Amino acid sequence: MTPAPRPLRIGNASGFYGDRFDAMREMLTGGELDVLTGDYLAELTMLILGRDRLKDPGGGYARTFLRQLEECLGLAHERGVRVVTNAGGLNPAGLADAVRKLADRLGIPVRVAHVEGDDLKDRYPDSLAAHAYLGGFGIAACLREGADVVVTGRVTDAALVTGPAAAHFGWGPGEYDRLAGAVVAGHVLECGAQATGGNYAFFGEFRKSGGGLRRPGFPLAELHEDGTCVITKHPGTGGFVDVGTVTAQLLYETAGARYAGPDVTARLDTVRLTQDGPDRVRIEGVRGEAPSPTLKVGVNRLGGFRSEVVFVLTGLEIESKAALVRRQMSDALAKSEPAEVRWDLVRTDRPDASTEETASALLRLVVRDPVQENVGRLLSGAAVELALASYPGFHVLAPPGKGTPYGVFEGVYVPHGAVDHVAVLHDGRRITVPPAHDTVALDDVPEPPLPEPLPAGPTKRAPLGLVAGARSGDKGGNANVGVWARTDESWRWLAHELTVGTFQQLIPESRELDVTRHVLPDLRALNFVVEGILGEGVAAQHRFDPQAKALGEWLRSRHLDIPESLL
Repeated sequence: MTPAPRPLRIGNASGFYGDRFDAMREMLTGGELDVLTGDYLAELTMLILGRDRLKDPGGGYARTFLRQLEECLGLAHERGVRVVTNAGGLNPAGLADAVRKLADRLGIPVRVAHVEGDDLKDRYPDSLAAHAYLGGFGIAACLREGADVVVTGRVTDAALVTGPAAAHFGWGPGEYDRLAGAVVAGHVLECGAQATGGNYAFFGEFRKSGGGLRRPGFPLAELHEDGTCVITKHPGTGGFVDVGTVTAQLLYETAGARYAGPDVTARLDTVRLTQDGPDRVRIEGVRGEAPSPTLKVGVNRLGGFRSEVVFVLTGLEIESKAALVRRQMSDALAKSEPAEVRWDLVRTDRPDASTEETASALLRLVVRDPVQENVGRLLSGAAVELALASYPGFHVLAPPGKGTPYGVFEGVYVPHGAVDHVAVLHDGRRITVPPAHDTVALDDVPEPPLPEPLPAGPTKRAPLGLVAGARSGDKGGNANVGVWARTDESWRWLAHELTVGTFQQLIPESRELDVTRHVLPDLRALNFVVEGILGEGVAAQHRFDPQAKALGEWLRSRHLDIPESLL
């Protein structure tokens, strides 16, 4: 009987472009690994790289990765660790060439391959960048042919794990349950320290216990042939891994029970988590289905120009001071006629405050227009001219300037066959990766039955966050807020209490928007998707928190009538 292949140990050293620089070295020296991944791309990053490439046609990739590799390529080679990264961004071939030159200069014999085919800018000529989200089989082809370093452009974040797993275990395109397990592992790893205690709702409990959250380590997965895995971290590193931290990351930037990808649709409603020892969480039970018929394409465009002025209002009569500024700025706004004008009064002031900062509120004016002049000097000049002629205590946070460009993001979809997914090997050979053969239209699953509600009893007005965690994020113009309970009793209350109507009451700016609630009983979780709350995406800076990173924490701070038995 042929023994099962040994587990594959995959670590992560980057969750975004700008993540902790020395994480790559920490992961290579902290313990055993087979593969080290790095996720450098996000919707906003593609826009940034697009603007970089306008200045330098040879750029368009994450230069940080190259600097990290200069320190660590020798380590990876000595330890037999393969490196897989999407740091290629808009120019994976360019980064692959740069890695080869680096290896030659350092005298390190490594084979560098890359994946291409995601670039669809020619189909969207008015875009700055347009890239399809590819799956993991191009990465797998590179690794099967002996690559030590694989560079990609826009692949799904989870593809950095599904590709190495498919190569290691010999999985084919139709092994959906195994692939889905790898997708879930990849989704947990992709954001780095968010799986090891970073940005965790209940961080205060860990702080009180004396744990080392000041510098959480990066996560790794011990992935098995059947698609099950254990999420853990290197011994002695900071942070912690438990069912809560993994649940939080599973809910991050997802929607319903079906988590779609180019290789497989993973069923999040089948995920089972168990604590498998200190800093070890086992993930099992994940089911997969054929992928949907289309690939997502992220299209980034320049949306126009924006300008912002933040007036500081201190002390008494805050509302009257704000009204005066708005009246005084009305003539300038009428002359320049920007396409969009937004005023927000942020009441950060407190009565009888002990510091000037806590006695002050912020009045924020944001204007947008396709024409730079309409948000430029005429408007900023009008704000400056008020310095000696407006409310008492007039000042602004920063001098206003000319309008700056902003971007917009749009998610569109194309058939699988519309992209030429190719693995380009170290020796120049090109392997075409065929599109998905079987596909299934992506539909919502029927809502599962809710648990029995708690019996009636005394309640207390208290913050939701005392009994529930949350994590939120962005997908284009939409935001998701995942909310989970840590006990069965809290889940019985949460599932019935936190309806769409209650959510909209607690988050007033969602009341006029479409909000969908998805129920994930095995995670004791609810996932809310708020459509359009982020306007045209993070680069448009539509709201105070443009990526909705803190939307979940705002929700947790809101008060509800909570059963005293849960408090």
